[in-house]
Amino acid sequence: MKNIIIYTGPLCNYCDAAKRLLTRNNIPYKEINIATVEGSRDEMIKKANGKKTIPQIFFGDLHVGGYDEVRALEKENKLKGLIK
Repeated sequence: MKNIIIYTGPLCNYCDAAKRLLTRNNIPYKEINIATVEGSRDEMIKKANGKKTIPQIFFGDLHVGGYDEVRALEKENKLKGLIK
């Protein structure tokens, strides 16, 4: 299974929704809070090709995007196929 990383921040409803979605689908993830982990915001922006919004979600080296993209994958039944 690929390592799933979700970059989050405080008071972020989309971050909370993305974490609930992953949990609901039994997909373990590592959360990195850009407000508390030094250098993580710059790391996220670099890995996400300049995107600065949160959440930013990665399945291994694949940048999936934010909540809307992950939700679309779930609706299309493609989410679990990406984590293998």
